Amino acid sequence: MDMKIIFPGGKKVDADYKGFTIKTDQPIREGGKGGEGSAPEPFSLFIASIGTCIGVYVLSFCQKRNIPTDNISLLLKLEKNKETHMIEKISIEIQVPEDFPENYKKAIVKTASLCAVKKHLDNPPEIDISVIKK
Repeated sequence: MDMKIIFPGGKKVDADYKGFTIKTDQPIREGGKGGEGSAPEPFSLFIASIGTCIGVYVLSFCQKRNIPTDNISLLLKLEKNKETHMIEKISIEIQVPEDFPENYKKAIVKTASLCAVKKHLDNPPEIDISVIKK
């Protein structure tokens, strides 16, 4: 399984994967050193991949039980280390309406925890970077 990263211009970096182009850009910054702000930054996609992956599991859980999802959402709260500026904790709230079945609360959290992105972060892959001439 391969993904190709390309540089379409400016500060844009795109990923071609499974027939899709995933676009990224850097935000507009003073002094012209930023991008155009035309797409999310790569780190935003990283955070979004966690939320949307968990969202897939929450959606599937609800659909299998005929629970309406129009009033269900997820809220991700990021806590950064003040010294390193790295994310130390991601808290995810599954926000449900008042009539959400009480007996499903623990089960939906357990199901959400099965997200493949989260599982990869629990046991991260080795990342090997090299240079080759083509």
